[in-house]
Amino acid sequence: MKRASLAVRARRACDARSMAVREYSLVVEGELSNDVGNTFPPGMTLTRKEGRTTLVGQVRDQAELQGLLQRISNLGLTLLSAGTTDGDGSEREVGPA
Repeated sequence: MKRASLAVRARRACDARSMAVREYSLVVEGELSNDVGNTFPPGMTLTRKEGRTTLVGQVRDQAELQGLLQRISNLGLTLLSAGTTDGDGSEREVGPA
């Protein structure tokens, strides 16, 4: 039984490493300053509109996504939505925010 468990974990780890890069859109409350925007990884674009900031960029894996979400939390920002995009800027929400 223990061998089966190890095999399942190894398969999952392999699947996680081979995850395709996806473009994510994260919307936060407030219009972020350039200083705050610069705390996010290079390549993330910020769009400020109507009291919200949308961050869009390529995310390599779940660990990087979790890091972005943690940074939003550490900055005391309110996450309004998070989702993948279709490459055309339209968002597909991946869960409640």
